[in-house]
Amino acid sequence: MDKPIDNFWDLSLRELKEALIENNFDVHLADSREQAKKVVLEDILPVLKPKSVSWGGSLTLADTGLYDHLCNCGEYDVLDTWDKSLSNEEKVERRRQALLVDCFFTGTNAVTESGYLVNLDMIGNRTGAINFGPKNVVIFIGRNKIVPDVERAIERIKEYVAPVNAMRLNMKTPCVKTGYCMDCDSPQRICNTWTITEKSFPKGRIKVVLINEDLGF
Repeated sequence: MDKPIDNFWDLSLRELKEALIENNFDVHLADSREQAKKVVLEDILPVLKPKSVSWGGSLTLADTGLYDHLCNCGEYDVLDTWDKSLSNEEKVERRRQALLVDCFFTGTNAVTESGYLVNLDMIGNRTGAINFGPKNVVIFIGRNKIVPDVERAIERIKEYVAPVNAMRLNMKTPCVKTGYCMDCDSPQRICNTWTITEKSFPKGRIKVVLINEDLGF
């Protein structure tokens, strides 16, 4: 067989797509980060016709280039929660306001083979938006986020995702030094709110873009 690795991921992502559809998610496949951006701009946004957009923390979203496009295209009322010129208080206030936008973009820490989204948040703005608030949510998922089940998802997040994110954010937490979760009581602890999203409600409110690349943490 030619290109067995490509064939493996193609089969895996198609199986995951079917599992997510069974769980009432609206699912799109993309072969690359560039195509993921194209799917949103050509297939998702023209149908939703949102007036306002915002996002939660996601390196995968940033990697697609969609963030820069939305900030500069002038087509939407953009609530930019990543604006580095804002004070911490202003950032938090924008994150509150972002819970009421028409379309919210983010990623996920893990997705199980049965189609569950598993996430861990510091203040809960990302997990809160996934659960309720924005009219529609678009979640970008790189193939590296796929795990067999919820137990492995939690393990992945605690042993890899959270420590690496704490390092990226220059947090003063024990995991920055040890490289693994210490279940700390640090004031800068980023591991506070767990969510497991088994199904999209209402059906199709959460749109998933599965990307055939390793993206994000």
